Amino acid sequence: MAENDIFHQYVAKIYHEHCGERVVSFEFQGKRYWLKQVEKLTGAMRLLKPNSTAALNKEIDVLNTLGHLGAPVPAVVEVGDGYMVVEDAGDTINHLLHHTNQALWQPILNDASTALAKLHNMQLAHGRPALRDISWQAGEVKFIDFEANQQNDSIISQQIRDLLVFIHSLYRYMEPNNRVICQAIKCYRLAGGENIWQKAKQFLAAWQWLYYFAKPFRYTGGKDLKPVYWVLWHFRQAPLTLPN
Repeated sequence: MAENDIFHQYVAKIYHEHCGERVVSFEFQGKRYWLKQVEKLTGAMRLLKPNSTAALNKEIDVLNTLGHLGAPVPAVVEVGDGYMVVEDAGDTINHLLHHTNQALWQPILNDASTALAKLHNMQLAHGRPALRDISWQAGEVKFIDFEANQQNDSIISQQIRDLLVFIHSLYRYMEPNNRVICQAIKCYRLAGGENIWQKAKQFLAAWQWLYYFAKPFRYTGGKDLKPVYWVLWHFRQAPLTLPN
């Protein structure tokens, strides 16, 4: 029996054993994979999110399209009726920050920042590149859970949003660890993201009044409020230009 057939049968077994579970991980011949199924909705959620099958099909199309373009996304290795299987891309960065030595944080975040810049240089955007949607494994970064509902925005607007979400997420998970975070953003700028960084700074100019409003909450606010201050702080203090 061909290896592809064996893999297909194994996936069918996993699907049968975990039918209805949203996401399941499994191993096959020493490699890890993820089986993602159509979300099973109950009660009012059927009205609020009625197109779960369409959403999964859209995600499959997005991953296949981006993979064909060479974007850093997990490979879709099998698609079935109501599910897909993707290769494992490592742990998400927010998980790594809680389970790795702090000495490793800088290279991991530098890799993620550089990968985001490269994605933007391909004239692509993620939509929500929070650390929980970025995986890292042995220096290789992959983006997961692309947002597909921002087509009405220009690519520049999408990339500005990407950068702001990314920086906000850095401060959300790391608190004001400014040395590490600023170095990571410097990597983004040096890897080809300078134009988007400058446009993000221009965009935030009209919102700098929030800096003074948010300052009292920079250490005591909630997980979403505290990073607002530090995002604004970053663009106020970061050098306008970087040395060549």
